[in-house]
Amino acid sequence: MNPRCSLQLFALSLLACLSPACAGDDYKLGPDSMAQEGVPRGEITKQRWSSKVFPGTERDYWVYMPKQYEPAKSACVMVFQDGGNYVNTNGQFRVPIVFDNLIAKKEMPVTIGIFINPGEVPAAESGQKPRSNRSFEYDSLGDQYARFLLEEILPEVGKQYNLTKDPDGHAICGISSGGICAWTVAWERPDEFRKVLSHVGSFTNIRGGHNYPALIRKTEKKPIRVFLQDGANDLDNLHGNWPLANQEMAAALKFMGYDYKFEFGTEGHNGKHGGAILPESLRWLWRDYPK
Repeated sequence: MNPRCSLQLFALSLLACLSPACAGDDYKLGPDSMAQEGVPRGEITKQRWSSKVFPGTERDYWVYMPKQYEPAKSACVMVFQDGGNYVNTNGQFRVPIVFDNLIAKKEMPVTIGIFINPGEVPAAESGQKPRSNRSFEYDSLGDQYARFLLEEILPEVGKQYNLTKDPDGHAICGISSGGICAWTVAWERPDEFRKVLSHVGSFTNIRGGHNYPALIRKTEKKPIRVFLQDGANDLDNLHGNWPLANQEMAAALKFMGYDYKFEFGTEGHNGKHGGAILPESLRWLWRDYPK
């Protein structure tokens, strides 16, 4: 075959594999995301919460208690935004199953999972839909969501469970706008949260999140460990370009010497890649804990 034709065919095949139709074929859940025989299973309870930090909002949240939890010993904590998505044991992430497997193998500490849905303002009249408060809560910069966790949710969960006070034992995770929210919580309160996991994080100009790379470069390094995941086929719209924004975040974190990892794949704005590598992400995030 003519070398030039061969090169053209290679380029076309490469472009095909980067297209949304082809992306994600390699991202499949592994054994750590499947229920394993003989592995102790944690207990999940569902709660309802009316917030004062976000007045007028209500939301569901779930608490995962690992089988290995002992009330006499304080447990680590990991918070998940869009909690219904992450707590689903048949979804893309299946966090309770992954927690069961990794905790049993001592590849992460005994950890209480708190899975929180975004707030909703109840409908004013019967037949109407509630108004979502998700973007305001997740995309806004500042400490309001951190205060919501620290003043409301963690104290409430702490009434039933012995939660560690160690900020290195507090992790937070989210997808899309929930991903930037996770970063914002740690950025605002590194004295309370020091581990961040972001899936296709919205570090774009929805409510000012595009400023983070510059802020990171011009602010003294904070004691935060962060795992970023994104894909080449993520969103590109009026708010910005998600793949470029996540690459800018990774570059800024590298420049400032943060403890970070960036997994850049081919997927779009979904949890396929993030779910497939969730066990690896959690191992990396919790490595060496406790020191």
